Amino acid sequence: MENSIKVTIDGVETEVPQGTTILQAARQIGPEVAPPAMCYYKPLEKSGGKCRACLVKVTQGSEKDKRPMPKLVASCITPAQDGMIVENYTNEEVVDTRKGIVEFLLINHPLDCPVCDQAGECHLQDFSFKHGTETQRFEEDRRTFEKEDIGSNIQLHMNRCILCYRCVHTADQITDGRCHGVMNRGDHAEISTYIGQAIDNDFSGNMIDVCPVGALTDKTYRFKNRVWFTKPMDAHRDCDKCCGEVHLWYKGEEIIRVTGRKNQWGEVDEFICNTCRFDKKETADWTIEGPAVMTRHSVTSANKYRKDLIAKPSFAVDYAKHHYKNINDDRPYDKNLKEVKASEDYKALMEQNKDFNLLEE
Repeated sequence: MENSIKVTIDGVETEVPQGTTILQAARQIGPEVAPPAMCYYKPLEKSGGKCRACLVKVTQGSEKDKRPMPKLVASCITPAQDGMIVENYTNEEVVDTRKGIVEFLLINHPLDCPVCDQAGECHLQDFSFKHGTETQRFEEDRRTFEKEDIGSNIQLHMNRCILCYRCVHTADQITDGRCHGVMNRGDHAEISTYIGQAIDNDFSGNMIDVCPVGALTDKTYRFKNRVWFTKPMDAHRDCDKCCGEVHLWYKGEEIIRVTGRKNQWGEVDEFICNTCRFDKKETADWTIEGPAVMTRHSVTSANKYRKDLIAKPSFAVDYAKHHYKNINDDRPYDKNLKEVKASEDYKALMEQNKDFNLLEE
């Protein structure tokens, strides 16, 4: 590969183009190495560097300069260098720091999961489940806000917002005019619309898809069902505004929600228009391709979803291939209990555990 560099992350080496960030390089290896990301969103330029969830330890800066970086760095905005060695899940400092990041993000976040429409698809749920702690040290009152309609089909729950700025970048880059942003500073910062304006453009619904938590919700879908009780289908239609490729979420025969198609990182590769999202809720409006393939870990696949539609990550096989020897075990095996009892292994085991009566006559 021309103009490529080699990067090692958690002991696995990969080759990536010059200019690739550490996070992108880690994603190329696989989900077991890739750091979590709450604010980074690949299709959105200038996203990242705000939540600090993707901090990693660079133990070797490059082949030319082998010195380690003195502090943890945000992998989503740090370019990889040739010969760089990065530690993510294998570094104790990174793991401990990530627990603190979870605790920080949950300072003001309410325990709304039982009533939140984002439950089951929430990145903060996944992040806190994998890296969080059972207790929290925060004793002060949480910030509270009233629910706010910021468009005809979008409701803002500022209580849940983690200020990732994804919705702001989305409005900046794929709509014809942003009329919302972050107001105030410090612990008073909040997402809000400008005075006297509401979000109303053909692609505003994509802010719902990019939100990693339940801060921006689809008013046409609110409280209709839990995601793990729905059936996602791939579908498309001829649309003069967008690609027209979506997930249709069925409750029985009814389409209760339409979303963009997300990849294994939970990111929408192709944004869809509001017409497809909010106005086309009849099966006749769409060409059905078949059941959606779950390329990302999801509770949807736990609801008796077809196993052949669950994409299994190849990382585990590749990791075993590089780190473990192939075993050719030609030892004979015993087929019945009588043969097992006659074996030396069984006799040694029973002698070692004779006080426990593992297998009484």
